Amino acid sequence: MELEEMQTIWSQMSDQIEKQKKLTDKMIMMMTQEKYRKKLNRIAYPEMAGAVICFGAAILIVINLDKLDNWYTLVSGVLSLATLIVLPVLSLRFINRMRKINIAANNYKETLLEYAKIKKQFQSATKAGYYLGFILMFVILPVTTKILNGKDLFAETHSIWPIIIAIPVAIVFFVVFSRWVYRSYNNNINSAESLIKELEETN
Repeated sequence: MELEEMQTIWSQMSDQIEKQKKLTDKMIMMMTQEKYRKKLNRIAYPEMAGAVICFGAAILIVINLDKLDNWYTLVSGVLSLATLIVLPVLSLRFINRMRKINIAANNYKETLLEYAKIKKQFQSATKAGYYLGFILMFVILPVTTKILNGKDLFAETHSIWPIIIAIPVAIVFFVVFSRWVYRSYNNNINSAESLIKELEETN
């Protein structure tokens, strides 16, 4: 075999190896992107379900706004309405931004920086949601009592005692459940970030 033929064969082999490498890299990117989205879907789907419940409750308040016929039930209704709309919108907005990150489109450093920025914003929104949710638990009580039973929670003292007794149980449940959700969310967003870092290490 002459030198020119050997060079030609070697060049062809090099081209094939390069094409194979590009194809492998592309497949790795696609698999990583899919795993990344699955991790974030574990957060997105429960948040979507929660958003449906929040929006449903908000619609119920709007429809029955005329039943809130004194200043404190009306103020409670407006505060509840704002919280029920703002919280899911903020949460879904940040989750959607994280899900839209295209791992293949940017270099690893840009992707990690973008993800870290949105992750921090989402965690801040989650913490704010925790405190607002705690306040909502109390603010919405006179509203639901008025809308569902047509009773003024503070005017009828005999109906307030079961609620007072139930409040400590509700607080414990809220704190335990919220912490569990927060840890679960953090585990998933950290796992999604690890996928990006692992991709960087393989290249």
